[in-house]
This record gives sequence, C-alpha cells and structure tokens, in this order.
Amino acid sequence: MKKMISLALALAMGLSLAACGSKDAKNTETTSDLAYVQDKGTLVVGITEFEPMDYRDTEGNWVGFDADMASLFAESLGVDVEFQLIDWDSKVMELDGKTIDVVWNGMTLTEDVKAAMECSNPYFNNAQVVIVKADQAEKYQTTDSLKDLQFSVENGSAGMEQAEAYSLNYTPAKNQATALLEVASGTADAAIIDYLMAVASTGEGSSYANLTYTVSLADEQYGVGFRKGSDLAAKLNEFFAEKYADGTMKQVADKYGIAEKLVEQ
Repeated sequence: MKKMISLALALAMGLSLAACGSKDAKNTETTSDLAYVQDKGTLVVGITEFEPMDYRDTEGNWVGFDADMASLFAESLGVDVEFQLIDWDSKVMELDGKTIDVVWNGMTLTEDVKAAMECSNPYFNNAQVVIVKADQAEKYQTTDSLKDLQFSVENGSAGMEQAEAYSLNYTPAKNQATALLEVASGTADAAIIDYLMAVASTGEGSSYANLTYTVSLADEQYGVGFRKGSDLAAKLNEFFAEKYADGTMKQVADKYGIAEKLVEQ
C-alpha cells in the first residue's frame, strides 16, 4: 500500500513539474521583444562603420543619424544602448541568435530584408551610386561605361545586389568604408555605396576629396530591422511618428546634412 501511495505521489509531482515546465516554455515563447529588452536593460544595436549613419567621433563615441536616434529610442524604453559591429552579411543570424536586438544602420528595405525581419516604416530615401576617382568621373556617366571596371562592394549589401543586377565585376568588401578605401588606394576602380554615405564621405572637404559619385543605379528606402514578429517594430514606428512631429528627426538629420532625404512619418 505504501508503495502504491509513493508511486501516486511521484506521478502527481511529475505531472505538476511537466505542467510548470510547459507553462514556463509557453511564457518564454510569448514574452515580447520589448519586455525582453527592458528586462535585460540594454538595446543592442547591430551596425557597421557608415558615415553619416553610424561612425565614431574623435573621442571614440558612436555618432550619426542612426546612432543618435537609436540612443534616443533606447532612452524612451528606459534602457541603455549598446552598439555592436557586425558582419553585414550575417545580420539576420545575429538577430535570431540574440547577439543583437536590432539592425539599425542605413539598411535598405529589400524584399529579402522584409521577409527575414520585422521592419520599421521607411525613414530615409536613398540610392545606390557608383564611386570613382574625381579625375575620371567624366568617363563613367552611364551604366554601359561601367562594364570594364573592377568594383568593390560591401558583402551582402544592396550595392552587391546592383553589381550582380548589372553583371559588373566585383570583389566583396567588409563594409562600405572599406570599399571606399579600396577605390581611393587604387586597388579597385570603383565602388557602389549608399547615396547618403557618398554625400558625407566624398568630394571637397570630406575624407575622400579625390573621389566622387556618378551613376545612380537604384532608388531605395531605409528601414530598421528587428526579429521576425517583434513588437519593437511597432514601438519604433510610434517613436518615429512622435519624433518627426516634434521636429527631433529633422533636427538630427540637419546635424548630419541629410534632412532633404528624410521620409515623413
């Protein structure tokens, strides 16, 4: 009899633990991304070095339109912001593995991006443009003139997509900054980068005064990417709408000279 009672108690305890485990698993699955970020106290932002969106100032702090807005968004959530350099081609893996919470780095809203991430509303208009040395720019004003050039493009980027779409010869680079450097140093004839980066980084008074941009290959828009199904995307859309209405987004865009491309929220 005692054995039967013991077995019954053990079975009851096992069922209870299983039920608790099931409940805990369910809670884990249904916990929102917003709650997850607020519980750990940090918003980890995946970026690359990309002026004027994310880059380091002279003191080593991350600045730029995206960096500034990400800091303000984290503050609105009551958490700290942390910027983490990522391999752009692995951005979805980084998100899904929770090594970062958001990709916020002048990201083009391609169909692949929208299929893999929960994306914000567009917030900037952009284009993919060809970068060449300024003293050769007159020779490269059409897509046909680009066929014999060797390009450097960021691996996994919208620039790479355009290089493939136009059947251009290219070598993948770590990021857009590296692609620019390769053109400046002569290891590549040209690069394809974001228009907003071209405006900030080439021409007189810039880091690459000897470079300029010519052909525009594609018009596009920027968005911010979260894990698929994340409730942080809707939260960011609310934040964007509020900060557009009170003038904050334009003020930050003016700071970096790119306000004319800002999308109304």
